[in-house]
Amino acid sequence: MLGAAGGGGLWAGGADRVRIRGRAGPAEPPGEGAGQDGGRAGGRGKLIEDLKVVVTQPEPGVFKAFSSLCTHKGCQVGTPKDNVIRCACHGSEFTADTGKATKGPATGSLPSFPVKVEGDGIVIVG
Repeated sequence: MLGAAGGGGLWAGGADRVRIRGRAGPAEPPGEGAGQDGGRAGGRGKLIEDLKVVVTQPEPGVFKAFSSLCTHKGCQVGTPKDNVIRCACHGSEFTADTGKATKGPATGSLPSFPVKVEGDGIVIVG
C-alpha cells in the first residue's frame, strides 16, 4: 500500500504497496520530483507500471488515480511532475487533478479510479 501521510509518505520507497480491487502490487521507487517533503507539498505522483496506474497528489491530502495508458495510442504515460502527466510517445499532457487532456494529440481524459485513504495508505477502489 502506498503511504498517504507522515513519514516517507506516498513517495517513499521500501515496502510501500498499492492495492487495486483486492490485488496488491509493489510500488515503484520514487521518481524525479519526490523531494524531501515526503510528497506532502502536492504536484507529485507515482507511476505503477505493472498495474497500469498513475497516482497523483495534486495538493496536500488529496490523492487521485488514473489509468497510465495515454488515450491517444495507448502508450504508458510518465511519472507526474508539476501537476502534469506527460506521454513521451507523442507529447500529450494531462492534468494531475482531473486527468483531462490539455495538450494533444490526445483529446480524451485519462480514465479515473476512486481513491480511499485507509490508515497510512491509499486503496484504489472500483
